[in-house]
Amino acid sequence: MLSAPCLSFLLFQVLCLFARVNAQQPRPYWRETITRRGSVTFQPNTNYPYYRNVKDFGAKGDGITDDTTAINNAVAFPGTLGKPPHGNSSRCGGGVFPAGQDCGSSTIQPAIVYFPAGTYRISNAIVLYYMTQAIGDAINPPTIFVAANYTKSNQIIGVSAFDANIYIPGFGGAGKTWWDNQNNFYRQIRNFNFDLTQAPNDTSAIHWQVAQATGMQNIRINMRPKSAAGNTQVGINMENGSGGWFSDITINGGSIGMVLGSQQFTSRNIVIDGSRTAVKFVFNWVWLFSQVIITNCDIGFDLSNGGFGNQAVSVVMIVDSLVSATLGVLSVYAPGYSSPQSGGSLMLERVDFTGSPTAVAVGMDASSRVILPGAQYIQLFGQGNAWTSAGQEQNGQIFNGTSCVFQNASQQVRVAQELTIQRQLAPIPRPANLVDPRGNWFGRPRPQYEDLTDDRFLSAKGFGLKADGATDDSDAMQQFFNAASASGQVAYLDKGAYIVEKTVQIPKDLKIVGELWSIIMARGPLFSDMRNPKVMWRVGEPGELGTVEMVDIVFETQGPCPGAILVEWNIKQAIPGAAGMWDAHYRIGGTAGTLLEVDTCRKTPGVRITNDADVVKNCFGAFLLLHVTPQANIYMENVWGWVSDHQLDAPDRDQIYIFNGRGFLIESEEGPNWLWGTAAEHSVLYDYQFVNSKNTWLGVIQHETAYYQGNPTPPDPFVVDPRYHDPDFSDCERGNCARTWGLRFVNSRNIYNYGSGHYTFFNNWDAPGCLGTETCQERQVDFRNSTDIWLWGMSTKGAEYMISWEGTSLIPQAVNKAGFTETILLFELTANQ
Repeated sequence: MLSAPCLSFLLFQVLCLFARVNAQQPRPYWRETITRRGSVTFQPNTNYPYYRNVKDFGAKGDGITDDTTAINNAVAFPGTLGKPPHGNSSRCGGGVFPAGQDCGSSTIQPAIVYFPAGTYRISNAIVLYYMTQAIGDAINPPTIFVAANYTKSNQIIGVSAFDANIYIPGFGGAGKTWWDNQNNFYRQIRNFNFDLTQAPNDTSAIHWQVAQATGMQNIRINMRPKSAAGNTQVGINMENGSGGWFSDITINGGSIGMVLGSQQFTSRNIVIDGSRTAVKFVFNWVWLFSQVIITNCDIGFDLSNGGFGNQAVSVVMIVDSLVSATLGVLSVYAPGYSSPQSGGSLMLERVDFTGSPTAVAVGMDASSRVILPGAQYIQLFGQGNAWTSAGQEQNGQIFNGTSCVFQNASQQVRVAQELTIQRQLAPIPRPANLVDPRGNWFGRPRPQYEDLTDDRFLSAKGFGLKADGATDDSDAMQQFFNAASASGQVAYLDKGAYIVEKTVQIPKDLKIVGELWSIIMARGPLFSDMRNPKVMWRVGEPGELGTVEMVDIVFETQGPCPGAILVEWNIKQAIPGAAGMWDAHYRIGGTAGTLLEVDTCRKTPGVRITNDADVVKNCFGAFLLLHVTPQANIYMENVWGWVSDHQLDAPDRDQIYIFNGRGFLIESEEGPNWLWGTAAEHSVLYDYQFVNSKNTWLGVIQHETAYYQGNPTPPDPFVVDPRYHDPDFSDCERGNCARTWGLRFVNSRNIYNYGSGHYTFFNNWDAPGCLGTETCQERQVDFRNSTDIWLWGMSTKGAEYMISWEGTSLIPQAVNKAGFTETILLFELTANQ
């Protein structure tokens, strides 16, 4: 029998061993351990499993076992890859059908597919169904190891390890995919390592053919060295789409780091090392890169697709970056000679080319024309059509004789003149409150709260909220937010649809996190009067200093709410980026549970729409999506304000009327405000409006005019409300003038817009009648008594003029052709001109 001292010593040794073993076990991410209480509210199957841990489906994550089938089963459950069961309980995927699509979109078949830490060996594509969030452990990101025997399935054409839109066999050359690329919404990939070092030479890590409300974050891709024989590996492959946002991505090796094509896109914090070409463009309408580091590459950015006579790239902006490559930027732009005339526009600001022998050139051989020598730090360089209110005072080649005379408020005559430039420019000063300590435009990644454990999250459903899409949760929600604020916990909105019939006050110093885009729905008589609008969520009190963070939420209405202001933002940040929303979206109508669907709101272009029509009364959206009040400021990243133009939860996805008054109204008098990768579409009066606003940075914004306009014509069916600085269209003389303003500046200054896309595709749902002649709308961007505003990289479609200044149309589209769109490099309006 052991003595007491021996027993004590043995117990001590066991405890020490346990402590060592426990210390070696990494702490799991809270998303893996938190209690799941949510549900997909409008899904007929109440047991629909929206959360899937791949290990529950047989994935081992040991780096040895082939986990392909297990992971695809987790994604596709309760169906199987390529052959989902028909019905609401299945995931929204395609099939092997010659006709093409099986499910084009759905909001009631979403899934979180979670990967614990580990190494997952795959031999075929992991197909990410519609509305999938693929999330890895943020503390210990899992590795997707692409095996040497990676092959393409007989049922699908999977081109990458993770594929967000697969090509249908037999139709690959015709571009038949499971989902329309421009409507491939609501997707996430976060926290993964991809290992392609043993994969076949033609493999890529991610096929990301997506649209709005999508994002990638915290991704690392390792490929074979660029010198490997026959290596054609690609990190991210995106041939088209209508995005979009991704950030915090590192790529090593391969033939090409990223192959990119999209209508509009924003990318930040990208590192690419050791690729032959870091970034190769297929096409774009507008793309912004910020805080990019490229090293040990042959070519940094390749903008040459289409060649000298048919440039496919409209405009690229690269800011706050370092490019160390044999050739920094490959560009075939030649002022006055290359075609189309505005294609290939380029802006470089604060880009370090000291490690690049050549910064910008038309080729890599010794005889190629050098546009911009390397081995230098570039403060500001531009090539393309630049418009200035004092163009006659600047040096540069006048592209043509086009000019527009207009007057400002003091009746001083100025000329808006176009110049084609290809040269370095004087740097534009940046306000101190818009930049980080290094002088870069400030940005803050989406919070993932990886430093917290699951007990630091307060569950809404655990607190008593129903989130059933029927019960009014207003009072319970108010108590819930108060309790989370008092306890210092994160307010966790379990998956569901929360009905709000009263104004809910969001306390300061509160973090709110949704689950798979939790839905907040305004409903009821409080929000019925457009002449007396009421707020659904009031964030802070006017002038209050503090922090508020919102992540992974969708704001909607249930039924008509023409008097609803969905979010009123009063909080002012305590520190930069502390008051903001990330991956938080506004979606009005067109989905299950909104009561604003095809059965009520289907388009009828042949019927004259009057304000007393049933379709108007039954298909109102909200009064205003977001109101940032005068004493507040806001940080927004990957936020989409979409008023539905078509149904997402119906087989035909037919187009619908939704009459939503206003998009984003920002009245922040001092700022600073940052809008990274945002979009607002299809409201009646405007999508973006800045009033008495100052010190704002916009990193690619996107707008579309409401498709039905012309029947009715704005401001109908709303009434002009001077309290909200509504445009009244009183200066319109032409029939296509009164349309949704894409962007308005009223009494505003110090606004820096780095990229915008403004599109008008229809007049009373008719595209062929106006799109070919660019006459769907007279003008899209409006300036009223504003100054010190820079619009870089602006592309438009369907408008005769790109800008209105004090009621006068400026910048005709005809002299700024860039392929499908019209593009200008710069429009500047400054006080000293």
